[in-house]
Amino acid sequence: MDWSDVRIFLAVARSGSLSGAAQRLGMSQPTMGRRLRALEDSTGQRLFQRGREGFQLTDEGASVLLHAERMEEEALAIERQLAGRGAELQGLLRVSSSDWFGLHVLSPVVARFVALHPGVRVDLITDSRFRDLARREAELVFRIRPSESPDVVQRQLMHMTYALYGPAGMPPPTAGDGAGSRLITLDVAFEDLPDVHWLRNTFPAATFALGSNNRDVQARTCALGAGFAVLPTLLGDQFPGIERHDVHPSPPGRDVWFAYHQDLRGLARLRAFLDLVVDCVGEGASSTSCSP
Repeated sequence: MDWSDVRIFLAVARSGSLSGAAQRLGMSQPTMGRRLRALEDSTGQRLFQRGREGFQLTDEGASVLLHAERMEEEALAIERQLAGRGAELQGLLRVSSSDWFGLHVLSPVVARFVALHPGVRVDLITDSRFRDLARREAELVFRIRPSESPDVVQRQLMHMTYALYGPAGMPPPTAGDGAGSRLITLDVAFEDLPDVHWLRNTFPAATFALGSNNRDVQARTCALGAGFAVLPTLLGDQFPGIERHDVHPSPPGRDVWFAYHQDLRGLARLRAFLDLVVDCVGEGASSTSCSP
């Protein structure tokens, strides 16, 4: 059995369609279809039921899935072991973080790093999804929650403070009340985060006027007069058109963690990038600027 055909089987099983699987693996849809048919012919089994709702695993396909995932785990382990021995500062490094942290904190570090090490390409992926380190969707991630995987090496990078910001020149709401004021917060998917609870408890009479999962959107709409927002001070203090207000008690802060798979401990480009990140933005950072 050809491992590349098993990869196609897994991609179709996870996406439920040839088009989604083709996009996942970077292959054409006709090629995917031919390879999948070849796999079914070689096994003598129908692995998928084709229908209006896409590709559904047959009983035979479901029985194959677990073994295919084990094959994938072993193949990925081989890739990580070999990559982890990369002693040269060259090749691709995929780094993942939230949108605002990537834009305002990591971007200067990345610019400095690629200037120092022209043989390395850094892909900075900014979204809220925790990338799978075992599948090498990223080699390095920065998040406000530590990973629960036992195969991950992680460390707290920094403690991040938050504050209340409002449009320049607009008087802040009164703590314990907030009547007549509008608030900008996270969308409903993130309503359990500490800063959302702080806003609700500190200004119980205020109106929640706008929600967004993007911190830059919050800061921008705040600058345009939509209301007051709790923002990380690393973002809020440098964003034009808004100003910080000291409120007691202040909004709760968050810790920022970095994590990578233990198999990549020896990857030179990963270690060099982490050293620069810690030097530029970590606790007790020795540099205040990482501009190239």
